[in-house]
Amino acid sequence: MNRFVAAERALRTAAPHQLLDAVSPVLCGDYAAEAVELLMADYGLTVLQPVSELPHTLEPVPVHSSPAGRAFGAQEPFVEEHTDGRVRAHLPVTVRGDRLGILSVTLPSDRLDEETLAELADIAEVLGHEVLVAERDTDLYLQARRRDRLTLAAEMQWQLLPGRSCARPEYELGAQLEPAYAIFGDNFDWSAAADRLTVYITNGMGEGIEASLLTSLGINALRNARRAGIPIEDQAALADQAIYAQYRGASYLSVLMLDFELSTGRIRVVDAGSPQMLRLRGRSVERVDFDAQLPLGMFEETDYVVQEFRVAPGDRLVFVSDGVYGVAAPGGEKYGEKALANAITSTRLLPAAEVPRAVLRELTGHRGGPKPEDDALVVCLDWHGRQTPG
Repeated sequence: MNRFVAAERALRTAAPHQLLDAVSPVLCGDYAAEAVELLMADYGLTVLQPVSELPHTLEPVPVHSSPAGRAFGAQEPFVEEHTDGRVRAHLPVTVRGDRLGILSVTLPSDRLDEETLAELADIAEVLGHEVLVAERDTDLYLQARRRDRLTLAAEMQWQLLPGRSCARPEYELGAQLEPAYAIFGDNFDWSAAADRLTVYITNGMGEGIEASLLTSLGINALRNARRAGIPIEDQAALADQAIYAQYRGASYLSVLMLDFELSTGRIRVVDAGSPQMLRLRGRSVERVDFDAQLPLGMFEETDYVVQEFRVAPGDRLVFVSDGVYGVAAPGGEKYGEKALANAITSTRLLPAAEVPRAVLRELTGHRGGPKPEDDALVVCLDWHGRQTPG
């Protein structure tokens, strides 16, 4: 058995809470590793937190000013050299574009060649897949992501999410919610199929647990209809009925629904509320407006109409909730479309997964303080299109 297969088998047969304990002996014995550490990205994407058994915790590592953070941001292995003849390889733990954290392996410099680095990177990828499976049966990795305690509303919202980023040849997606530890109404969802991508951007009214319950009902109603193979206009109608039946119009959910055809870039859109979409094409940013329809659950048995739009390879779509474009500075000036366009332009060289956090940092500067009064949601989609054989 070669050493990579041994590491893979150790991970696949390990108890959910012992993934690192299971793979470390293989890394130490077959790769001459002297130290092995798993760091998980926190909910705010500001630090990488070492995985350890609670209540024992280790110091987090900053994402934006550390070697591990460099590997996390670039999504490429980064080798940190020490003066004592050792190196530390920082390896992205990522699953289909969803960035979970970093595996750091310390070993003698003369034991790290290109082949070994590539094998360690593959082991980190396998570890990522096993972490996602293990999270069904243990809280260890979810606890490691927490720099602070989540509110109950935020706990519910994060559990609804499909991930924070994903990538396929046709597109790359990234998203972030703020305040990460106290979010309550905003949410996003996506689902990929062989020929389609469906994206929902939602903005639930209200605050705290009530907003979270409303969004949970809406997202699950939309998923239920989508998984039955129903078109997005009928998904909207069925979710509208479910929310109205529960709240009788007293609460409702704003949602922007998009169904992408991967082969053509054609999008079928239902705009039922306040989330906005902006398109970056080249260096030009423009807001894309659709015919506004009623939010889900406002009235009984609302009919929804699909509109069509098309994206071209190289387009970047940025979706924001009203907690972004409606934020006021200390002097009362709203963030607005111009400032948002500037933020999108200034982050154009970043990968899609990095853009939401960068835009939200700009928003924090405009707000003049770290504590927002409303949820803020940013989703970024880079469209590459499907390459046809030529």
